[in-house]
Amino acid sequence: MRRLFPYTFLLLAGCGAWAGSRPTQPAQEPDLDYPVGAFSLTERSGKTVTDQDLRGNVWVGSFIFTRCNGPCPAVTATMGTLQRDLADELKTGELKLVTFTVDPARDDLKSLNEYATARGADPKNWLFLTGNEKTVHKLLSEQFKQAVERKLGPDVQPGDEFGHSTRLVLVDKTGVIRAMYEGLPNEDFPDGKERFDAGLNRLKDRVRELLK
Repeated sequence: MRRLFPYTFLLLAGCGAWAGSRPTQPAQEPDLDYPVGAFSLTERSGKTVTDQDLRGNVWVGSFIFTRCNGPCPAVTATMGTLQRDLADELKTGELKLVTFTVDPARDDLKSLNEYATARGADPKNWLFLTGNEKTVHKLLSEQFKQAVERKLGPDVQPGDEFGHSTRLVLVDKTGVIRAMYEGLPNEDFPDGKERFDAGLNRLKDRVRELLK
């Protein structure tokens, strides 16, 4: 039986302020077993990328938008750390980093390219995906089980238009989510940085295990 995880596990962070989350999952916690399922989005290169294109690869997914003035830069920096620390694994072509924008209406190919290039993202191994907002949000909420919302009202400030998960998801070669990890330290915990570092190290270990 596939292991489902409830929405209460998910992290919803406004991009103007960081919200709390569960502690980093213990290393001994069993893997999740939840298939991502089908999707078809557009990569910053203009190429269509589907779930089938990622089959045979281990990949790590993140969720951001380029205008975000809250946690998104930190999440992207964490992905950059993975790009650096897993450079050898990425060179094999069997590992990918995949960033999904939660603001597709503004994050067109030009915006994604500028954002990715400014952060040194390898265009071959670090993909940036966009598409229709409704489609992307449904993908995040129903298939990745990650919280996402468009904020409404006159008080919404530029760069804080969306609340969304800041977690990283680890997907195996068959397209099944195996784990989730914090994308940045949780300041609600005194040892948040230690928890984050431990989780990031565990993520890198699990990537290497899944690549075997």
